[in-house]
Amino acid sequence: MTTKLQLIGMARVAAEAHGLDPALFQALCHHESGNWNQWACRYEAEFYQRYVAAQKLSATEKHMRATSFGLCQIMGQVAREFGFAGDYLTELLDPVTNLEYGCRKLASCMDRANADVRQALLFYNGSGNPDYPNLVLRHYSTYSDTGKTL
Repeated sequence: MTTKLQLIGMARVAAEAHGLDPALFQALCHHESGNWNQWACRYEAEFYQRYVAAQKLSATEKHMRATSFGLCQIMGQVAREFGFAGDYLTELLDPVTNLEYGCRKLASCMDRANADVRQALLFYNGSGNPDYPNLVLRHYSTYSDTGKTL
């Protein structure tokens, strides 16, 4: 199993490769995964009903698309939209794969929000929880080289 320190380093490298603030991305991973649990998974029934149920897919694929995976809690549907072509969405539990698709999603959100961090975080979370940016940003100083906060 990959250590927490290794996962933090991997997140930094992935963020830098995508032009993202590493501390922001690490804070997101910390929050989403419950403090770096690479095996975190969550089925989201509301997401299933809203975005997946009507698609012509196997029952397994539909349920996996309504599940969030790993460090970034990237939804299977979102990973597919961002180009994930693996046979099994459980491959998103691999930290390298998960971080790649989490970065793609966050970079897209940052573009959509014109680099407004709080708005980008709301987009990342689907805008369902107005406190979400605060929940992520409370971890920012932990990963910032200067200890600053956003």
